[in-house]
Amino acid sequence: MTTPTGTVKCNLSVSLDGYAAGLDQTEQRPFGADGGDGWGDRLHGWMEDPDEMRAELDRLAATKAFIMGRNMFGPVRGEWDRQWKGWWGDNPPYHAPVFVLTHHPRDPQPMAGGTTFHFVTDGIQAALARARETAGDGDISIHGGATTVNQYLAAGLIDEIRLHVVPFTLGAGTRLFDGVPPLNLEQVEARTTANAVTHLTYRVLNS
Repeated sequence: MTTPTGTVKCNLSVSLDGYAAGLDQTEQRPFGADGGDGWGDRLHGWMEDPDEMRAELDRLAATKAFIMGRNMFGPVRGEWDRQWKGWWGDNPPYHAPVFVLTHHPRDPQPMAGGTTFHFVTDGIQAALARARETAGDGDISIHGGATTVNQYLAAGLIDEIRLHVVPFTLGAGTRLFDGVPPLNLEQVEARTTANAVTHLTYRVLNS
């Protein structure tokens, strides 16, 4: 039996002080109070540029499976007493299987465009095993939020970190690398754009 060769990546927008979401997250403000008008527009406003958006969609299209935390999937807590289908409408941008970490079982949720949300109750290793089985030799994205990414980083399960660093500070919220042991990283790419966002890509090296 061959071992899958795809890369496990994460891809997050962060403030200059490392926060991927501010405090006071709500259904109306899923990224919290980041100083914008809602929907994380200071953290993610750079994607309003058509070229940036196209590049992100190309990366999504090249990814064969996704993993996300329940908080990224939606605001519902506890038992699934509300049939929430995600923030992205009837045709989410993933067009591939998405494995959602949760403590509460739920049947798979198929969506238009090839996305199906699968709900995994037995931890990060089980979700990654299912994603690898699905992706084969294709890439896997640990898609967020930062708490989920931190769990995978702490477990040594991410090969590549891609960050979009936006030039403002939040001071509090959900922070990348919290609780993660020291990492040995190799810089692969660094690119600053006219939108004042810096794209950084690092390979995670074995310690």
